[in-house]
Amino acid sequence: MSDAPAQDKGKVLLVDDDKFLLDMYSVKFTQQGYTVHAALSVKAAIDVLKGGFAAQAVVFDLVMPQENGFSLLEQIRADKLIPGASLIALSNQSDESEKKRAEELGASRYIIKASMIPSEVVTAVGEEIAKGKK
Repeated sequence: MSDAPAQDKGKVLLVDDDKFLLDMYSVKFTQQGYTVHAALSVKAAIDVLKGGFAAQAVVFDLVMPQENGFSLLEQIRADKLIPGASLIALSNQSDESEKKRAEELGASRYIIKASMIPSEVVTAVGEEIAKGKK
């Protein structure tokens, strides 16, 4: 978790079981003016949302131990958490059926990790948040 910067561009929840990636993306988003909360598991992410973190975007990995990104999407939908937030899959998987399933469960964007550098991911998330504000 980080302190809110002077110009808050929005709140982002990052969910990934890879601590290195989570820390790297947390730094990138914070540097660009976002308030960030990082979670290493689906359970931790759901607890953060139920605890009142009003994320405008959730950026999540699809492949994680225990519960995966699809489970996260299903729980967000079932519990009606963060309506209107952008749900963005950030995955190493380029499987079209996984992309389709993520979209059916409410993901607004599907980013393949290898196709974008971290600063481009931050920009893409900012675009999704801007769409949600319209």
